Amino acid sequence: MTSSRPATGHPAEPSAVPPPEGGGPEPPPRRRPGGRTARIRARVLDAVRAELVEHGYDNLTVDTVAARAGVHRTTVYRRWRDVGGLLADVFDAAGDDDWQPRDTGSLRGDLAALTHGIHAALTEQPPVTAALIAASFRSEEAARALRRFWEDRYARCEAVVRRAVRRGEVPPHTDARRLLVAATAPLYHQLLLLRTPPDPHLPDHVAASTALAATAGAFAEPAPRDDD
Repeated sequence: MTSSRPATGHPAEPSAVPPPEGGGPEPPPRRRPGGRTARIRARVLDAVRAELVEHGYDNLTVDTVAARAGVHRTTVYRRWRDVGGLLADVFDAAGDDDWQPRDTGSLRGDLAALTHGIHAALTEQPPVTAALIAASFRSEEAARALRRFWEDRYARCEAVVRRAVRRGEVPPHTDARRLLVAATAPLYHQLLLLRTPPDPHLPDHVAASTALAATAGAFAEPAPRDDD
């Protein structure tokens, strides 16, 4: 994951996702604002990330962000109101992309692509992703925005499970969310909570063990009963 985005899948990975089961149109591309407004937003959000990493949440203010971005403080106050609004927009901007999980041809490979992206984001220097996640515990507005981001990322990543079902790798009623959480949670636990040194083998280990459990039906929901 790039340094400007929180981690639940790697925005830089190429898109290779088929349409949902049963066909249907591809979702329309996201429309991004352009011109001067977009340039100001980009400068301000870059300043938020830099200030957060260098000086921490307690020293993050609208004035320091405005000064770093070279934008009048009134502009920042008018659009973002406060630090919570700035952080929330960082998370919202992170979801404004066309990223989709890679199709490697196997569930294990798809999960490995995801876990390697998360590992890269959580161990990047400067530690932007880790700082943003930590800041979300200090601001309810930022926390809500981070939940929106993760809901969106998990929804996109459900394609990994749909593909595995179509390939016959996992049972048809596999719970995509439970599988994805099992594949990604160990990285957050090890790197953010326990703060263990980065282990380059961890992403592959987690992907392999989760794929093995999924193949054995560990995440399968009971099939719907036919009462007729």
